[in-house]
Amino acid sequence: MTSPPSPLASPSPCPPPPPSLPSSPTPSSPAPSSLPLPPSLPPTGEVMILALGRKKQRLFIALSILPNLFLAFLLSSDPLLTLDLPFHCRLPGPSPTPQVANASLRAEKGDQDLPQCKQYINGTSSGVKDCDAGYEYNVTEGLANNIVTEWDLVCSRYWLVPVEEVCFILGTLTGCLGLGYMADRLGRHKSLLVSLMLAVVFGVLVCVSPSPPVFITMRFCLAAASSGVYLTLYVTRLELCDPSLRLLATMMSGLTSFAGELLLLAVALGCGSWRGLLGTGAAPLSLFLCYGIPGVFPESPRWLLLSERTGDMNSFSERSERQRDDDSFTELDTDSSSSPGRPRLSFPELLHSRNIWKNLCVLGFTSFISHGISHCYSSFRGDVRGITPSFYWTYLLSVCAGGGAWLLLWATVDRFGRRGILLLAMTLTGLASLILLGLMDYLSESAMTVFSIMGLFSSQAAASLSILFTAEVMPTIIRGSGVGAVMALGCVGRLSSPLMDLRNHYGYFLHHVVYSSLALLAVLSILLLPESKRKPLPQTLADGEQYRRPPLVRRRRDNVPLLATPNPET
Repeated sequence: MTSPPSPLASPSPCPPPPPSLPSSPTPSSPAPSSLPLPPSLPPTGEVMILALGRKKQRLFIALSILPNLFLAFLLSSDPLLTLDLPFHCRLPGPSPTPQVANASLRAEKGDQDLPQCKQYINGTSSGVKDCDAGYEYNVTEGLANNIVTEWDLVCSRYWLVPVEEVCFILGTLTGCLGLGYMADRLGRHKSLLVSLMLAVVFGVLVCVSPSPPVFITMRFCLAAASSGVYLTLYVTRLELCDPSLRLLATMMSGLTSFAGELLLLAVALGCGSWRGLLGTGAAPLSLFLCYGIPGVFPESPRWLLLSERTGDMNSFSERSERQRDDDSFTELDTDSSSSPGRPRLSFPELLHSRNIWKNLCVLGFTSFISHGISHCYSSFRGDVRGITPSFYWTYLLSVCAGGGAWLLLWATVDRFGRRGILLLAMTLTGLASLILLGLMDYLSESAMTVFSIMGLFSSQAAASLSILFTAEVMPTIIRGSGVGAVMALGCVGRLSSPLMDLRNHYGYFLHHVVYSSLALLAVLSILLLPESKRKPLPQTLADGEQYRRPPLVRRRRDNVPLLATPNPET
């Protein structure tokens, strides 16, 4: 995409010389020319980013990364809140007889003849009835008090646990779609403040929930608000970066979320209560409401270019001309008297932007597969071999795989390109899945663990890169909606995990086979994507249409529909 020449890059061409003037007694002070100067060119997104100055740019990027530490508490706490612990019927009376204690112990170990959800009458096996006195839990991992232990969500009430997980994922999906659209229409800054305020309010309401239905409803709303904060910060951060900083800033935000997930486990071991855990994540978000103070956190300069704030654009251009040689540029005035207008989006033009839709569909499909198949790797040994690993092992493995995936992307994506690394990640994901499915009767436990870790690592790398890829190829005018749609499709893939739990993992093998087949299909579809490495972010729909895949063979243009136009220039 060829951007217009910027006023910072080269000065405006000089006007033609004025006609000769009569001699003046003071030649040291030449007479001013009466001809008007040519109008200055409008600033581009890259010019406005440079005008922020390196110090302010990095400060704003750091401010956009910091909330991820606490968002991890709200977006990644579901495994701790819904952890299923060993339990048995609470025995009535002061002290159980040895026969009753033995029966309870056998029930805890899962004996088919002595189910956990029943109790024996008078310590004999002549009669069995439902637990009336409640349940006792053997808390060995996770929180000492989660929603399962507080409201006895076991046996006949266990179905509420998968329902809560499904509603939480649906809330995340709703927030990605709704608040992503709001970020495009009303601005990143307004969307961020609205999402933060809702996250704080619903975070408090979740902590005081008196019953499972209220908790599930509040968790749905909290998930929508928290995902809106995450999405808005993600888009704003990317739009505050020039091409050389985009990957580094995104990697730092991913590692901050990784640190938050590790800190989440430490806080869970320390506080022991699910109310304290969620409160620890929701309370610090109230501090970030100070981002609404004028001058603390700016509106995205790329979004401002598409709005109707022509006064701000002209004053910004004049400041850039005056301070061309000064590194201490000031930020955009987000508190001016004129309110920002909405970018003009032509929906007929959007419907006919076939290349944008193609890129969005391919990346959404990749995100769906990557998020959905991750659950298959984390639970493969338990579903196939019946070996249930400890919660700490599963949690730390998943979290560390995500952190390692970010480090891999940071080391390779700018060197080998977004499309090549995404293709490699999806290929490894499909191969690991096929090996596990085809050779599971011949693999040892260590080999099965290695391939499960490889599949989990590569699928999380593909999921993270799909979102970054989407943010770089979607034009600014629909970037929030595009990234939100890809994240929402990833949430659809994550729905497979609680749905499998609800069905007691029935049909797991077919479920994994379907995802493996789709992963191989995703490998072929990735070849249709463009390359966005070190390219400017597109602004309008016309700019986004220019991002097409390069030809498969060098020095030869492919005459294929939708794919024949060249890429924007680097």
